[in-house]
Amino acid sequence: MTVTGRSRDTDIDTRVLKVAGRQLSRAGYDAMSIAAIAAEAGTTRQALYRRWASKSELAAAVVAQLSDERSGRASADPFGDLVRELTDFQRGVSRSGRLSLVGTMLQDTTDADVRAQYRARVVAPRRRRIRAILDRAAELKLIDGDADLDVAVTMATGSWYGRALAGDRPPADWPARTATLIWRAVGGTPPA
Repeated sequence: MTVTGRSRDTDIDTRVLKVAGRQLSRAGYDAMSIAAIAAEAGTTRQALYRRWASKSELAAAVVAQLSDERSGRASADPFGDLVRELTDFQRGVSRSGRLSLVGTMLQDTTDADVRAQYRARVVAPRRRRIRAILDRAAELKLIDGDADLDVAVTMATGSWYGRALAGDRPPADWPARTATLIWRAVGGTPPA
């Protein structure tokens, strides 16, 4: 005699992660509710806990989907590479809920492991790519060899967040304008 139970819903992970991502970015980690996620995803809390043992594991799974580990594009045109990297950043941070997610990651109450995963999978790769572009520019003697590239890397994306916090929507040409400002700050002459 074969005992058959309910077949496993293969779409549940996708639905749950989508709902959890929306909740995490809109309401923050503290307000993220397993019961509410389960209800909106059309499943049960038990089904969630079979997949993710805790709220922090579920939040970490959401963050893991955001991974930005692609490699940088090194070329003979580091200024163009910087504009392209900032354009990609602008496109990513402009997606629905992404800026709110950044705020969630800055909250002291967000689980430390979730924050660490966000930094490792989203923030650090972008910063490494920007630094590699600026290092390449220094090698090509397009910028000052003794420029403070650590500060320049932070300035590259920090101006976006500063404008957003001030309620000043960044202009469409933000990537080129920011790249130009950074290029000048590190002793380079941006192309015309």
